[in-house]
Amino acid sequence: MPTHQKNLKDQVIVITGASSGIGLSTAKLAAKSGAKVVLASRNQTALEKAVQDITAEGGEATFVLADVANKDEVQRVADQALMKYGCIDTWVNNAGVSIYGKLTEVETSEKKRLFDVNFWGTVNGCRSAVKAMKNKGGTIINIGSVVSHRAIPLQGIYSASKHAVKAYTDTLRMELEKDKLPIAVTLVKPASINTPFTQHARNHMDEEPSLPPPVYDPRVVARAILECAVKPRRDVIVGGSGKFFQWMDNYFPRLGDKILETMLFKQQKKKPNSKTRHRDELFSASEEIGSELGDYPGHTSKSSLYTAGVLHPVATIGIGVGLAACTYFGIRFFGLERDRKRMSSIPDEQTLVEDQSDYYLRNAS
Repeated sequence: MPTHQKNLKDQVIVITGASSGIGLSTAKLAAKSGAKVVLASRNQTALEKAVQDITAEGGEATFVLADVANKDEVQRVADQALMKYGCIDTWVNNAGVSIYGKLTEVETSEKKRLFDVNFWGTVNGCRSAVKAMKNKGGTIINIGSVVSHRAIPLQGIYSASKHAVKAYTDTLRMELEKDKLPIAVTLVKPASINTPFTQHARNHMDEEPSLPPPVYDPRVVARAILECAVKPRRDVIVGGSGKFFQWMDNYFPRLGDKILETMLFKQQKKKPNSKTRHRDELFSASEEIGSELGDYPGHTSKSSLYTAGVLHPVATIGIGVGLAACTYFGIRFFGLERDRKRMSSIPDEQTLVEDQSDYYLRNAS
């Protein structure tokens, strides 16, 4: 696997699912860093607005309307990127959608459509990316999920699709390495991210879907994606909670089942009778302006110490050593200060002798 790519300012980056959420955050951050960005999704209104915003900030971007489930439309994204910019350095397969509900309550046609977007959309993107990169090299970044390892209730078919994305990504990496093609393949696995994910999902529950905490800002994922665009990794979990559940699944799977059964049937639902009818984006996209952020009402973390540690281990160790040193010297300082104050309140030996002498003189008289 190549260990380094071009600097962001020298890259051409294709991003699918770029009209909202993680894709939109990544496109804006990449353009702000100087990259030329090609945005793809089904929502033309949102894409036009995204490109306008990027160019207004001095960035360079274009868009291609495409449904990732259609391999010909995905190939058109690659062709137009090559026609406009001459190469593709990083391809981010981000497009995805979910379905909330028990597996026995979800129609087969809906399950197939979800796989067409999440799994076959990734396959189609990888196919076009490899074709474009096989001579000059590049990086493919597939967006999986923490549920690529640990399936969760009420999003079973989404979990299955992300398991499939992981298997495909791992296999593609080995085959490209065997053929000695200069293409890196990375899997980025976000935890709960405050995007319009729940609003775009099809919902079979009686309540509106919600995200289980802790929840992270989409820019945390965007930064991780762009770090991997410059220095590819095998995979990156975004959010320490994801690493915890992966560890739990590896070593205590039945305990993991019980924990998720207890927590996620409640945490993935808003208050009872909260369901409102809205148009999901399983089969077709809306024409609304895309948003980076969703409507999660709770606390959203702007960073992940775990992910920062994975991406920047040396810097993180340095920060840890610095914090440990500060803690040590702080304890030493406050401990010595406390001892000094305590000692200052204790009379010295001469004072004690004088006080005792006065006591005996007074009693003697």
